[in-house]
Amino acid sequence: MRKGTFMELCDLLSPAQKRKNTKMRAALTVEKQVAVVLWKLATPDSYRSVGNQFGVDKSTVGAAVIQVANAITEMLLSRLVTLGNVQVIVDGFAAMGFPNCGGAIDGTHIPILGPDHLSSQYVNRKVYFSMVLQAPVDHKGHFTDIDMGWPGKVHDARIFRNSGLFEQLQEGTYFPDQKITVGGVEMPIVILGDPAYPLMPWLMKPYTGTQDSSKEQFNYRLSKNGGRLCI
Repeated sequence: MRKGTFMELCDLLSPAQKRKNTKMRAALTVEKQVAVVLWKLATPDSYRSVGNQFGVDKSTVGAAVIQVANAITEMLLSRLVTLGNVQVIVDGFAAMGFPNCGGAIDGTHIPILGPDHLSSQYVNRKVYFSMVLQAPVDHKGHFTDIDMGWPGKVHDARIFRNSGLFEQLQEGTYFPDQKITVGGVEMPIVILGDPAYPLMPWLMKPYTGTQDSSKEQFNYRLSKNGGRLCI
């Protein structure tokens, strides 16, 4: 991370992270709190090891991680993870060969330590402990929504159907009501997904099984636009 980016992040988080000195000790500066947390998030180091790097105890590292993460969620998430200008996104996908498309969706597994409670639910199909992050992205690969925290064993389709994103897409409130006609059929703005996702009027997925040339071409365009962008 460049110094300018680091200082900008500290400035944005400053209102939530400023601490007052006590009789027992001087409060950590915002810069030190953020530095501690970035180091912890970027490395596999233990809290004790990170504390040694910055001259603080491990409990201070743990508290800083929780506080800074909460501040990022509350203050920055809605600014950075947002749909933005839908028409720009649609035009971007159209330029890549898929019309009236507003995003591509996928899930990724975040490795975790096995929890004590219901640990088997967190073992994914690749046999390691994880939580699932579901996210649609725009034509540039930027996240436009996130759903995080499901156990690694849970299927992508179940996570999707239980997400706020699914509800908004189903109700027609996520994208504007902007339709085009393809092959005599009205097509709303759609998102692209892999075979794990359900086929919906607003979600396109690849054809499976025996395919003719037109289906192969469709799968190629979907893969070209969705597969290379997703997480």
